[in-house]
Order: sequence, then structure tokens, then C-alpha cells
Amino acid sequence: MPDNDQAGIAGERRKLMWGAAIALPLAVVAWLALFWLTPPVASAEEPLARLVYALNWVGVAVLLTFLTAIEAVSHERLFTPAIDPLAGRESARMKVNLRYLQHTLEQLLVFIPGLLLLAWHSGNGAELRAVTATAIVWIALRIVFWVGYHISPSLRTPGLVGMAMSMVVLLYCVARFGYELAGPVGAAVPLVLFGGAEMFLVWISQRPARD
Repeated sequence: MPDNDQAGIAGERRKLMWGAAIALPLAVVAWLALFWLTPPVASAEEPLARLVYALNWVGVAVLLTFLTAIEAVSHERLFTPAIDPLAGRESARMKVNLRYLQHTLEQLLVFIPGLLLLAWHSGNGAELRAVTATAIVWIALRIVFWVGYHISPSLRTPGLVGMAMSMVVLLYCVARFGYELAGPVGAAVPLVLFGGAEMFLVWISQRPARD
């Protein structure tokens, strides 16, 4: 790869990392504030009630982050030359919306099972505040990601932070499941397997790709 390409990639990576360094502590503070300052969720003794509570937040998240993106793309197709999806007439704004739509769909597949499992493992209404905090912060990060992406691709860092939060929640819940099955070893196995896969993916991504 030419040196100027490498320098450009390194520059973009630094911008993303600086953005993450700013967004991450803000997201953590927001999550902690929501967890400690919101009231315990009422009628959360039964597991089914906790799952329903999490499903309600899933509905809010899909409405505000995914359905809005579908509508954004649909409205622009209706009123612009991009009405023919095969004509290749999408504007830069629509291209960002399409990327956001795909990225949000991918993130929902990590966010939803993690949130439901987090609700299942919450023992009472006080612990269920973790679901409230996770859902609200995730929704906010999605919206900030969308707005930032329209300003500049380098400002999409909140999407990385939101993805990291969903991953942490899912890993925690899977580890708890493993612990219930086989104690500390059961908890460690999925974490080690995922960690190994992650290290391999980082390693392979830095090797020259075959055309």
C-alpha cells in the first residue's frame, strides 16, 4: 500500500480514537447517572415482567433509531431522482442514511439479546435500572452517531462506543450463563473464545488482503 494511503488511514484512525476518548467517559458518566438517579422499576419481581420491561425499551430503540432511518431513506427516494433504486442517483445524504441504517441493524442484533439477558439476570427493580441506563445511552449514542456521520465520517465515533457497550453487556450476560452451567470455567470459556477470535481478527486485518 502506498505511503500516502497508510498515512491517511493512520490519520483517520487517530481521529476515531480521539473521538472515542472523548465519547467513552461521557457515556460512562451518563450510564452511571441514569442507573443511580432513576427510581427502581416497579413490579419487577417476576422474570417475565423484567423481560417485558426490556422489550418495551427495545421497541423505543427500534422506533427512534431504526424506523426513523427507514423513513429518512423512503422519503428521499420518493421525492428525488433516487426514486429508481437501480439508477445510482443517491445523494451523499442518502448514502450516509443507508450506511447508518445498515449499521444500526447490525448493532440491534447485538443490543437486543444483551438487553433481554440483562433484564433476565436483574434480580429486582433496583438492578433493572441497568436496562434503563443501557437503553437510553445506546439510543443517544445512535442519534449522535447519525448526526455526526452527516457532518463528517470522522465524527461517527459514538457508534464505536455504543457497539462497545452492547458487546460488554452481551459478554457479561453470556459469562453469567456459563457460570451457572459450569462455574468459573464455564464463565471463562466464552470470554476466552471471543477474545481469541478478536485478536485473530485484529491480526488478520493488518495483513495485506488478496485481490
